[in-house]
Amino acid sequence: MELSGIWKRFPGVVANAGASLTVRTGSIHAVLGENGAGKSTLMNVLAGVYRPDEGVVSVEGIEHRFRAPADALTAGIGMVHQEFRLVPSFTVAENVVLGAASRILRRQAIEDEVAELAERFGLATQPDHPVWQLSMGERQRVEILKALWRDARILILDEPTAVLTPAEADELGVVLRKMADAGRSVIFISHKLHEVTGFCDEATVLRGGRTVAASLRVADTDAGELASLMVGSSPMTTERPPPHPVGDALLEVTGLCALGDRGLPALESVDLKVRAGEIVGIAGVAGNGQRELCQVIAGLRESTAGTVRLAGQDMTGVSPRRLFEAGLGYIPEDRLGVGLAPRLSVIDNSILRTYGEHRRGPFIVSDLAEAHCVDIVERFGVRTGPLDEPMAGLSGGNLQRLLVGRELSGRPRVVVAAQPTRGLDVQGVKAIQDLLVEAREAGAAVLLVSEDLDELLTLTDRLLVMHDGIVVGEFDPITAVRSDIGEAMIGYAAGVGT
Repeated sequence: MELSGIWKRFPGVVANAGASLTVRTGSIHAVLGENGAGKSTLMNVLAGVYRPDEGVVSVEGIEHRFRAPADALTAGIGMVHQEFRLVPSFTVAENVVLGAASRILRRQAIEDEVAELAERFGLATQPDHPVWQLSMGERQRVEILKALWRDARILILDEPTAVLTPAEADELGVVLRKMADAGRSVIFISHKLHEVTGFCDEATVLRGGRTVAASLRVADTDAGELASLMVGSSPMTTERPPPHPVGDALLEVTGLCALGDRGLPALESVDLKVRAGEIVGIAGVAGNGQRELCQVIAGLRESTAGTVRLAGQDMTGVSPRRLFEAGLGYIPEDRLGVGLAPRLSVIDNSILRTYGEHRRGPFIVSDLAEAHCVDIVERFGVRTGPLDEPMAGLSGGNLQRLLVGRELSGRPRVVVAAQPTRGLDVQGVKAIQDLLVEAREAGAAVLLVSEDLDELLTLTDRLLVMHDGIVVGEFDPITAVRSDIGEAMIGYAAGVGT
């Protein structure tokens, strides 16, 4: 597969400026770059989502002009997008085969085929469950299954491990290697350089929409060199923050119980405290109650028992607006489904929490709203086009920066952050992590939910593990044994680890 001289322009933004990419048959090829470097746009050109303004797309020596994703699928190209392309009301099996079935299939036959495929590739899922009931990690598996079910010869994976645990990511690496050995080509977009060096054969690096390094042999390079190519200089990584004095508990969860989307228990008498000046992490395999816990604390899901207190005040069951006014900042894991409104402008999204402060009577004062937006964009490094344009065209990392910036700009007393660095590049991860540490040092209580164990071990002062809706263990991040944490995550162990 070859992309040559690809240009793609959007209003106010040049996403690709003559970018090129060549991928050999039977290889796993990494595409690297900062957020906004043009990676996803280039892959969307290959997948038929965008038409290039200039340039050539060739597959197996044949030039193509894709007018729609269906054309790319016909040519054997499948893409797993960073933002999900799923129908929430359909089941897993229905989403997997949607638009691809060439024959009439019985429901049971569809579910059996999908179950067999999921088992073969180690992507655990339940084919008969509707997608809206799934966690983000489970939805990602459905996206991967969609491409695998179509037997794509060229498989594009845009940040596929962002919602996977380290063990699941390693398993995916094994799956991709089997696919490459069978003659398929895999294009792998990731900001996790240890994954790139772990199971990719070659790498191409984009910067500013241009190809700055093409088809590097991964065996002949290392993560430091790749990072330097991505950003123009070697980026610093976040170091463990020094010990910090803690104060009173600002977030207290006592005996908290809640139902999941399927009406089954998702939380079972959860107790936790987060004190002023500390970061408490929650580790766990996706779908074990982390999402529901964050939603109950943020006022987005009702509890069936227990209490949530902010700074000693009972805030159980109050509205998200009241919680925000009481000092809660919430970074949801689903940035587009919950945190942002893609069809609204960048300005409108920046004031969603504080629109009352930017109006006179019933009208929003545009100058005040724009000034607030500019402040967030500049302070949090959001790369964007015109601020009054819909924000749907922003890269995933810049969407996340805007969301995090909006929630932290008011210096909240309590921060609930669910997967805040998912999908960010090396510098973006460090920027967000540094902001969470700054909130901690300013006296905030930070609850960090992440499926990146390295992130949790680096940032947190205490680490809790959830399994099956229960907190099954507490660990000291400095002295904890990783295997003990892993066993707790999958239910093999419970209790306190050191």
